[in-house]
Amino acid sequence: MTRAVLFDEYGGPEVLRLADLPEPEPGPGQVRIRVRAAGVQPADTKLRSGAWRSWAPVTFPARLGNEAAGVVDAVGAEVTGFAPGDEVLGPANGAYADAVVTDARLLALKPAALSWSEAGALSASGQTASTVLEDLGVGPGETLLINAAAGGVGLMAVQIAVARGVRVIGTAREANHDFLRGLGAIPVTYGPGLADRVRAVAPQGVDAALDAAGGDALDISLDLVGKPDRVGTIVDQAAASRLGVRSLGTRRSGSRLAELAAMATAGELRVFVWKEFPLAAAAEAHRESEGRHLRGKIVLVP
Repeated sequence: MTRAVLFDEYGGPEVLRLADLPEPEPGPGQVRIRVRAAGVQPADTKLRSGAWRSWAPVTFPARLGNEAAGVVDAVGAEVTGFAPGDEVLGPANGAYADAVVTDARLLALKPAALSWSEAGALSASGQTASTVLEDLGVGPGETLLINAAAGGVGLMAVQIAVARGVRVIGTAREANHDFLRGLGAIPVTYGPGLADRVRAVAPQGVDAALDAAGGDALDISLDLVGKPDRVGTIVDQAAASRLGVRSLGTRRSGSRLAELAAMATAGELRVFVWKEFPLAAAAEAHRESEGRHLRGKIVLVP
């Protein structure tokens, strides 16, 4: 048997429960991972609450989690490149668990430079950030505005962009300004007057914008950039449709994840873990995720 976090109805964090389930067995092309850390995503809280039920309904009882790091302990047929004992990270549906099976093609070897919790929090945010920078066509010498730069995806996007020679302006509350400066970004405070503050630090203009905040940040981003195809959001699809800007997603692959792992090994990419919770405290982890401005990611540790 293996423990996993389930929920039987939409609702607050209290609907989450820990249950014993049969041990999962890997099928063709899959490996089983003994989970050492699983990232908690804003998407997880939206699935649990029912906020996404109109376009991403779940079947009850439902499981949560879509990224993990751990040790391979079983491999299915047709798997190459991984063997029992390998330390890996990557996408894994139902990752709030002691053990999970996933597609071996989506995994990468865990860098020794990362702790288990850091590795467990890298995959989703890192690959989303990598994908959206690719889709926005951000290149060296350009200026990029990132709204919610101190969040999970924002922090990854800041570092990846800076490593590629991009000038990054990041919105955040003042308590995170020195932190963002340390990563090579130019911080500005969000809220009324944002456009003027951005223009003050970027009189030459802004070439592209990534929105991870929602609200009026997307309208302001479009006003600053002026080109709808170079403005995108990962959190406000309705606003993207209204404004004609890009609704951005993620593309996950073992090769993309391996590139991020190499950046971490080279010291170009750091993973910031806000807090760790045991698997049995998944409800508390969700309350923390929904109730505070986080710097980085929350991680469940079975």
